[in-house]
Amino acid sequence: MIRLALALIFLATSLTAQEAEPPMDYERLGKILFALDPEAQPFGPGFQLTVSDETVLVITDATTDRMRAMVAIRSAADLSDEDLMRMMQANFDSTLDARYAVANGTLWAAFIHPLSPLEKDQLISGLAQAVNIAKTYGTLYSSGVAQFGGGDSNDLQRALIEELLKKGEEI
Repeated sequence: MIRLALALIFLATSLTAQEAEPPMDYERLGKILFALDPEAQPFGPGFQLTVSDETVLVITDATTDRMRAMVAIRSAADLSDEDLMRMMQANFDSTLDARYAVANGTLWAAFIHPLSPLEKDQLISGLAQAVNIAKTYGTLYSSGVAQFGGGDSNDLQRALIEELLKKGEEI
């Protein structure tokens, strides 16, 4: 009985290993990005492409086995305390795999992930989430994926709905 169980575990592990995607690397990443945007441009250790009219920079670092996809949103110079608080709330519950970040005086939407274990669908989802949080900055602050509960975003978005419903009663 134990031999049968071990054989089944070995077989299941072997089948899972055969179905696994190859490790992500610069070349494979490029093939995926060029499928999304045939006009993508390689530069140094990364690529520049356009997704839904947004410029996306994807940078790889083989030494640290990391990748970063970024969309510039605006200058960070005059972000208010309210802006910063709202982005931090969104980072907790409504941006999911993408994040708001500040670097070199710019507010970014960023998706950051280890490179080699990154799967194709994770990459595509992460790119879409980064583009969505860039597009919804100042409004919904959302990656476009279901919200992770327990944060403030749902109540804040619900407050907007309630406010609009109340205004609609006057019509």
